[in-house]
Amino acid sequence: MSSSNSSKSNATSTTRSTPRSTTQPTGLGTFGGVFTPSILTILGVIMYLRFGWVVGQVGLVKTLIIVTLSTGITLLTALSISMLATSQRVRTGGAYFMIARSLGIEAGGAVGIPLFFAQALSVALYTIGFAESVVATFPMLDAQLIGLITAVLVTALALASAETAIKTQYFIMGAIILSLISFFFGSPIATTETAINPDFIPREGFWVVFAVFFPAVTGIMAGVNMSGDLRHPRKAIPVGTLAAVIVGYIIYMVIPIFLVTRADAATLISDSLVMQRIAIWGPAIILGVWGATLSSALGSILGAPRVLQALARDGVLPNWLRWLGRGSKKNDEPRVGTLVTLAITLIAIYFGDLNAIAPVLSMFFLTTYLVLNIVALIERSLHSPSFRPSFRIHWIWPLLGFIGCLCVMFLINSIATLIALGIVLLISIWLYRRNLATSWNDVRQGLWMALATMSLKRLRNDADPKNWRPNLLVLSGAPKQRWHLIDLANNISQQSLVSIAAVVKSKELSKKHQNALQRSMQDYLDKHKVSAFLKIIYAETFYRGAKRLVDAYGLGPLTPNTILLGSSKEEEKFGDYAGMLEHFYERKRNILILNHNPEKGFGNKKRIDVWWGGLKANGGLMITVAYLIANSADWQGCKLNIKMVVATEKAAEGAKKNLEAIVKNLRMEAKAEVIAADGKAFKDILLEKSKDADLVLMGMKHPTLASTDLHKTTNGSEEKKEESYDVYYRNFLQLSEGLSSKLFVLAAEDIAFEDVLAVKD
Repeated sequence: MSSSNSSKSNATSTTRSTPRSTTQPTGLGTFGGVFTPSILTILGVIMYLRFGWVVGQVGLVKTLIIVTLSTGITLLTALSISMLATSQRVRTGGAYFMIARSLGIEAGGAVGIPLFFAQALSVALYTIGFAESVVATFPMLDAQLIGLITAVLVTALALASAETAIKTQYFIMGAIILSLISFFFGSPIATTETAINPDFIPREGFWVVFAVFFPAVTGIMAGVNMSGDLRHPRKAIPVGTLAAVIVGYIIYMVIPIFLVTRADAATLISDSLVMQRIAIWGPAIILGVWGATLSSALGSILGAPRVLQALARDGVLPNWLRWLGRGSKKNDEPRVGTLVTLAITLIAIYFGDLNAIAPVLSMFFLTTYLVLNIVALIERSLHSPSFRPSFRIHWIWPLLGFIGCLCVMFLINSIATLIALGIVLLISIWLYRRNLATSWNDVRQGLWMALATMSLKRLRNDADPKNWRPNLLVLSGAPKQRWHLIDLANNISQQSLVSIAAVVKSKELSKKHQNALQRSMQDYLDKHKVSAFLKIIYAETFYRGAKRLVDAYGLGPLTPNTILLGSSKEEEKFGDYAGMLEHFYERKRNILILNHNPEKGFGNKKRIDVWWGGLKANGGLMITVAYLIANSADWQGCKLNIKMVVATEKAAEGAKKNLEAIVKNLRMEAKAEVIAADGKAFKDILLEKSKDADLVLMGMKHPTLASTDLHKTTNGSEEKKEESYDVYYRNFLQLSEGLSSKLFVLAAEDIAFEDVLAVKD
């Protein structure tokens, strides 16, 4: 089947893509561009100020388990990132870029926008933490002023250039290494130095302690955020990220051994600066704390603007914010975005305490990890030829990473998790409603293809009355010319498949014009929000093309079972038209012929009349189609009338009771009406009783019955009279002249439509 275009369009939007920088990247390597920012973010304030508390709460063995579990989840995410980074060109935006190019711009933006704000506010959190530690050492200073000055200085360093900022981080790394050496060569604290009664120390459970420690290992995105500044991101991201995780794990496994052998549990729990007391040179620990906070702040001020730059360039942000995508002439650095990030940081520092929203910020980081694992799982499972990572892992690892991230999020703070996921969902809905267009393809098409393939293999080819739906093939031609057919198909479809077909004379159009026709038809359908497949077939005549299409179009159980087309009013072509209908009937395709009234159209869409002769064959299909139309959004609230004609008033009494009972069993809002002919012609009854209907449904005889109909002779006997189907069709058209739009129904499929309606005649 021909698929409709999966990309969304908007009349006011243009195709957006992340432009390539016209200059060469700064050329950051693996160590400076990925490993250094990642390891410095991992070895943060939790290591200095909370690790002793963790060991004191749960002991050495459980601490090592916590470290292993936490690092395991981070390692699984790092493996997913590494696989994704080696399968595509990772440009500015890091995690956002990976998600957007895989799950689509809506999913990327839904994660990227919160990720930017989380990183921007993280700068404020880290600088506030730095300011508080400075004031603890120098009480005469003002914490807020120190925080504001620090934020400006860190931003100035980032504005100088990413390479300069990375070089500064080498000095910070030196301070952290010095603090660790000072700690490892320190001496035990004598128990007598503490006058704390262990019985009065509050104790926490394993998972509470786990939740406190876990943020210590979530710094792996610091290097990924620098993707646009790396010389070889495909090599640097996996090597640098995995190296940072492994080195961090080793350090975190060693420190608890020193802590537990050099201080008792009560001291570890009560003294947040216990590492300073253990160290051979206490000030080195203070330098480490300052280095940890400053390095984390620097990593965030480098990463946040790059995410913002990518969001603006891809058109995720509104058009009036496109200027946020600007980069410097030399290295395409996001200096404008950096200043915006600074503004957010200064506002946050000025208003002070961010503890209330800090858990939600952590959830945004974890949500990013979770989505990255989902992306890796989907990409790995689809086996797409385009996905060829040089770093390949089994699909079980991203699955475990996804489960681990989700569990940790709820363990840390279930309310913050729900808030973060709710914000992501709202942003995603907003972006979907904007109908953003992109210049790249994403994994969603492959995902739908895989699901469709799996579903097709499970579908049966035999008709199932309980699950029957009209799989429509609409012979409308160009949508603009016969929009009423597509309009009606939309009302009938009710989540079933619709294919819109056009037969074009191939000799009349060049290949270029044929492609242009296909694009214009698809654009027209997209503009009117019609979800349908589009098929164009080239043939000498419409009738030959339609027959060929019905014979060949479809896939297994998804072959169209119902043909919707317009009525022909050109008498010289009735023969070809009737021959086409006979062909459809022989191929077991139900036929719906819309005889559209161009003046009345569908009126007010308030009344549908069904002229009915019983549940068998046409009757069941007519009721089913009428029910679907009446329950569509356009026809909601319309009145559905089921009308039957009998010969006499006496026959009408019994027929009315039977019809009312059937309508009741149909479980639908419909009015039953039985009309006694009493010698009146059916045409007169039809015109009288349905003159105010907006749509009239009538059943057609199938070709065999029409050509061998019984007619009464002058002496009253019956004889078979041969009548071609085109003559029958001409007479049938004349029968309904003067009414609003009519839908002629001919059931041909081998299915009991009374079972579709779940009622027996």
